[in-house]
Amino acid sequence: DGKIYDAYVIYPRNHTNEANFVEYFVYQIMPDILENKCGYKLCIYGRDIYPGEDTASAIEKRMQKSRRLIILLTHQLINCKEPAYDQHIALYSALIQNDTKVILLEMETIGNYEKLQESLRFIIKQQGTVKWKEQHTVHPQSFNSKFWKQVRYQMPLTLKSS
Repeated sequence: DGKIYDAYVIYPRNHTNEANFVEYFVYQIMPDILENKCGYKLCIYGRDIYPGEDTASAIEKRMQKSRRLIILLTHQLINCKEPAYDQHIALYSALIQNDTKVILLEMETIGNYEKLQESLRFIIKQQGTVKWKEQHTVHPQSFNSKFWKQVRYQMPLTLKSS
């Protein structure tokens, strides 16, 4: 299908220097489980988009080469006045071009979704979210947990090379 990545990961990038759980999740836990244990290939901003590249076109190209878009829903993402460029492109690709499936990971209890962009609310109404529960933080690497099973269910089939 010409795709290089199984999923492009969209998460709120912290503009402060403090490392937070979401970044730990994106850079450590997700690659460990989805890449190392399940054989998927993720594209993560900050890891797979290189300094000096034109960020906007790099993001668009990586998304076009991804089978899924994973969006991490957090209060930071919701309360952000100006959604990140990759979020705009992802939602356009998913809703307007209808060519990429979105997986929404609810990393914090959001409650009601009225503060979310209308496009995200539409996707939630269609397919719901996969909710990260606090107990997962004790054993986040357990890829047989309900959370990871739900994520894998929405991911494309992996082609195991033998």
